[in-house]
Amino acid sequence: MFGRDLREAVAAGEITVSIRLWSRPKVKVGGRYPTAGVVIEVDSMELLPFSAVTAEDVRRSGEPDREALRSRAAHAGPIEDDTLIYRIEFHVV
Repeated sequence: MFGRDLREAVAAGEITVSIRLWSRPKVKVGGRYPTAGVVIEVDSMELLPFSAVTAEDVRRSGEPDREALRSRAAHAGPIEDDTLIYRIEFHVV
């Protein structure tokens, strides 16, 4: 679910937001998922345009800036400002 370079920060609870380009949801609110040697629980999930991603979301996703986040999330296709993405908020259980 997370790249190797992010797993340690996820496990430490430093990353609490994930931005995903999915055609349909792959997690559910309240769901628990093993990742990075821990279990995370999804607190919320929103479908919104990439332009609605805030600076706080960028920070909480572990990325240095908005373009780095766009690049990481674009593994499933290009992301423009009006591209709908899933914003997932979670915590380590």
